[in-house]
Amino acid sequence: MPTVPGVEITGFDTVDVRFPTSRYLDGSDAMNPDPDYSAAYVILRTSEPGLEGHGFCFTIGRGTELCVQAIGALAPAVVGAKTEELFADMGGLWRRLVGDSQLRWLGPEKGVVHMATAAVVNAVWDLYAKARGKPLWKLLVELPPEEIVDLVDFRYLTDAITPDEALALLRERAATRPEREALLAAEGYPAYTTSAGWLGYDDEKLRRRCREAIDAGFSHLKLKVGGTLEDDLRRLAIAREAIGPDRGLMLDANQVWGVPEAISWMGELARFRPWWIEEPTSPDDVLGHAAIARAIAPVRVVTGEHVQNRVMFKQLLQAGAVAACQVDACRLAGVNEVVAVLLLAAKFGVPVCPHAGGVGLCELVVHLSAFDFVAVSGSLDERMIEYVDHLHEHFTEPVLVTAGRYRLPRAPGYAAMTAAALAQYRFPDGPAWTASR
Repeated sequence: MPTVPGVEITGFDTVDVRFPTSRYLDGSDAMNPDPDYSAAYVILRTSEPGLEGHGFCFTIGRGTELCVQAIGALAPAVVGAKTEELFADMGGLWRRLVGDSQLRWLGPEKGVVHMATAAVVNAVWDLYAKARGKPLWKLLVELPPEEIVDLVDFRYLTDAITPDEALALLRERAATRPEREALLAAEGYPAYTTSAGWLGYDDEKLRRRCREAIDAGFSHLKLKVGGTLEDDLRRLAIAREAIGPDRGLMLDANQVWGVPEAISWMGELARFRPWWIEEPTSPDDVLGHAAIARAIAPVRVVTGEHVQNRVMFKQLLQAGAVAACQVDACRLAGVNEVVAVLLLAAKFGVPVCPHAGGVGLCELVVHLSAFDFVAVSGSLDERMIEYVDHLHEHFTEPVLVTAGRYRLPRAPGYAAMTAAALAQYRFPDGPAWTASR
C-alpha cells in the first residue's frame, strides 16, 4: 500500500493483551513456572485510511500494564509527525525516543521504558514497511549500507566497532545479497524448537513432544533445566533417548544458578552432550558468563533474551563470554538496536540465534535473521532461530516453519495481531478472561 505525501500519524491506541498459557504450563521454566504469555501492544493510526503501524513488547502476565503505561508516555512523540519525515530518519527517531530527557531517567536504556520504546519503534517500522508494500526484512535488505549504518546509535560502541568499520562490513556483503536472498527463498532459515521441553511437562509428554519434533524435521531441540538435578538427569536421559545421539540438544536454565552452581550443575549434565547452555546465570553478569564459558567448554554458553541493550551485548562479546547472541526483538529497543547488535556480532564473528520463546517473537525475529544473513553476517553457520508452536494463529501472517526451517514472510509490514485476537484476549475485560471468572 503506497503512502501518499502528507500522511501523518494522528493518534494511537494501546492494548494489554494476555493469553492464559499458564493453564497448560506452556512456557514454564525454572524461574517462571506459570507464565501467561502477553504483550503490551500499540497501534499507530494515520490520516491515510487503512494504514496503521503495529508494535508490541513481550511480557508474561502481571506487569504488562506497566509497559502499556510507558507506551502511553512515549507514543505522543510521534503523533502529528509526517510519516515520510520519520521514514527518512529512523536513526534520529530512535535517538529521540531513547534520549527523552525525562523518561531516560527511568532506565537509562533498560527495563519497562526501554521495552515500551521497542513497541513504539517497531510500530513505526511496521508502518514504514506497509507504506512501501514490503515485508520488513525486504525493506531492510534493500537499504544502502550508508542508511543501515545511520540507523545505529554508535555512542558507547566505538571501542568495539566504529561506523566506518560497520560500513565496510556491509559494503563487503552488498554485491552478494541477491544470491543469499534467493537461497533463503528456496530453503528457508534453520530453526530449533523449544516446544518439546517446557519444565512443567510430565515425562510422557516430554517423550512424545521430542518425537513429534523429530517428525516435524527439527535437528535441534531445547529443554528447560534447573528445577532439581535429579529431575534434569531423568528428563535429559528421556530426551536423548528419544532424539538419538546425533541431534543437537540445547539446555536453558533461565538464570536460575549462581556462577559456581552453574559450573557444578553443568558438570553433571555434560554427559548428555548439550549443544549449549542458555542463561546459566544473571544476564547482567558478564564476567560470570565468561567464567562459566571457560569452565564448561566445549559446551557453549549463550544468552540474550534478558540482555537489555547493545552495551551489554558489546561487553559479552568483548569478554568472550558467549558463543551466540540471543537477541530479543523487543527487549532491545526495536529494530535499530537489534541492527547494532547484529553489526557487533558480525565484527566479533559470533552467530546470532534470536530468542523467540514468546507470543509474536517468532513472527518478529524471522525478519531480523533474514536481514542478518542477507546483508550483515552472510553466514548460516551455527545459526538457528528458536521456534515455539503456539499462539501463531492470532497474527495476520502467522510464521511458517516447515521441515525445521522458517519460511520468509511475504505480507507487507513487520508483525501484527488480528483485531479478533486483540478483542478476545484484552485484559482484564476480554472474553477469554471474563469467561474464566
